[in-house]
Amino acid sequence: MSELTQAQAAGTPAARDEPALLPPVDVVEDATGITLVADLPGVPKDRLNLRVEGDQLTIEAEAVIAVPQGMEPSYAEVNLSRYRRGFTLSKELDPEKVSAELAHGVLRVRIPKAEHAQPRRITVKVG
Repeated sequence: MSELTQAQAAGTPAARDEPALLPPVDVVEDATGITLVADLPGVPKDRLNLRVEGDQLTIEAEAVIAVPQGMEPSYAEVNLSRYRRGFTLSKELDPEKVSAELAHGVLRVRIPKAEHAQPRRITVKVG
């Protein structure tokens, strides 16, 4: 994880004080950038807040778990419905070009490397 380091989640002070689940995240790096894959089961797009502020990337989300009207769960292992995770982006990444996709409870965030950090071919002249 040379391009990205985990940090405390940013956000409003009230949001930081609320208890939240830490979603599992895989970080995959290639020559052109990194991809984060976060498991966010039960989170619809309208309850997902993904933002970049300076060098901080923050994922905040709220799961919507449908319970039939008039019923309550008799047992629940997960009592929190909020997720929060924060990362510090290295200077080699371009926070202006972050893209994201949410499908089937999985969030994919792509952060390309800045142009100055991209691998490039050097032309050699024969003289």
